[in-house]
Amino acid sequence: QVQLVESGGGLVQTGGSLRLSCAASGRTFSTYVMGWFRQAPGKEREFVAVVNPSGGSTYYANSVKGRFTISRDNAKNTASLQMDSLRPEDTAVYYCAARVLGGASTTTSAYNYWGQGTQVTVSS
Repeated sequence: QVQLVESGGGLVQTGGSLRLSCAASGRTFSTYVMGWFRQAPGKEREFVAVVNPSGGSTYYANSVKGRFTISRDNAKNTASLQMDSLRPEDTAVYYCAARVLGGASTTTSAYNYWGQGTQVTVSS
């Protein structure tokens, strides 16, 4: 069993920055694909970013490319999402997720474990 705990959400003005963190339990974190997703009120959960187990490969949704950066620290069992130039449309609950087997994926059904989510609100 893997437990994921997000932190770092909050309220920020347009153009501001936030850094989300995801702390994972377990001794095999370095073998997991880690993804970030978000869900706005009334909308489906959507892909934001993904990083491969080594941290050497990343992929982003077009809506956040160039503004968000995903990273991981396998020694600390953490994954992070640096969010810059935030916009009101980035407002959502953000979730980190772990995929135990398989490569990077943008689909929610590919991930085995999820955190409880952290709220990000961007005011205009």
